[in-house]
Amino acid sequence: MPADTLRPLTEAIGRDGYLFLEAAQMRRLLVQAGALTDWAAFADSWNDLGPDTYMADGGRYRKRRHAVFAADPAGIVRQPAQPHYQSRDYNTLNGGIERWFEPITPAAASGASMTTILAFCRALFDSLTPSDAWHIELHQFRIEARAGQAGRPTPEGMHRDGVDHVLVLLVNRRNIASGVTTVHDLAGKPLGHFTLTQPFDAALVDDRRVMHGVTPVEPLDPAEPAHRDVLVVTFRRA
Repeated sequence: MPADTLRPLTEAIGRDGYLFLEAAQMRRLLVQAGALTDWAAFADSWNDLGPDTYMADGGRYRKRRHAVFAADPAGIVRQPAQPHYQSRDYNTLNGGIERWFEPITPAAASGASMTTILAFCRALFDSLTPSDAWHIELHQFRIEARAGQAGRPTPEGMHRDGVDHVLVLLVNRRNIASGVTTVHDLAGKPLGHFTLTQPFDAALVDDRRVMHGVTPVEPLDPAEPAHRDVLVVTFRRA
């Protein structure tokens, strides 16, 4: 991607430690990195996620799939299935164990939209933290909410992910209230807040400098299905 396109993003993240991008701007940026021709099928793949059975709070409100990629000068290549691991320093609720999730399907992982998202992330994160090699993890999350049972996008609370950079991209939001993202510095001082409401709304986070969290979501109409679908992409220098 052109340096002039990335410069306002890197300047904002460099200054604040995070950046919220509204859907129209994020989509414009993505189409400069590649195609989104399979977006409808890509978004539909969130209807086929498996349950997250590792929730230490006993909740069954989260579904997910997971994949690992590696980036080097030759390109970005999917890696064999492996567990997701966070130490308890970063995830006090579910950390400290290897967590194996159902893999992201080949169609979703190798399609135009995911390829474009990864290309955008690599261009931006390389400009922030030059690196020849990245460990990349992709997480498809669906947080469900029901009458009398809120869904918790970040049940571990305000946290860091233990990586270098994070993209949180809203894919869909149905019959959901709340879900406010808040960002704090490492001393706990609030830096800002926003809500991902439209597909392509996005948050970009320098995970080394700030913490983030999302408030629980509730159904607007308790009689109807309610969920919040996001793609989380993390880059850690390999």
